[in-house]
Amino acid sequence: MNRNVKCRLLSKLRWTSVIIFLISSLVFANLAYSGDNSEFERLQQILTNYGFIVKQEIPPNINNLGLRPYGLMNSKTKTIWINPVVFELGNAQAVLVHEAVHAAQTCAGGGQVSLLNLDLEPPQFTRPYFMRYHSYRREIEAQAYTVQVQPDSLAIAIELLEQNCS
Repeated sequence: MNRNVKCRLLSKLRWTSVIIFLISSLVFANLAYSGDNSEFERLQQILTNYGFIVKQEIPPNINNLGLRPYGLMNSKTKTIWINPVVFELGNAQAVLVHEAVHAAQTCAGGGQVSLLNLDLEPPQFTRPYFMRYHSYRREIEAQAYTVQVQPDSLAIAIELLEQNCS
């Protein structure tokens, strides 16, 4: 066999191995996640106790990219929509935490979304997610994304709700 042919075959074999590894990782991660929604349900119940309605439905609004968002909160009706696709993607809790921060912001503003007193700075990798927004909305989203990516995001969200919605 020609040396070039061997190199190409090895390269294809490596990429095939990487693809198989990535696919199996996603499958196992999804299986591991799909069995336990208890933390999601706990946060959903806390939000309900504070008068928010959490709907596991496709959000009614289309975002500025022409897509349905993973989550959406209407501060006037205190309704939170969680797109069902996030359960399949394995990020339902992160999306609900994000919307819970908006709920706490709504409580803090007496029905209007306002900034919270957070001691956290947005990690650099979150910047693309909130920099597409402008002015005050950017700061609101920065807080939600910042909490969403913390290792103890659930505890922080619950604490923010307790501080601002009680």
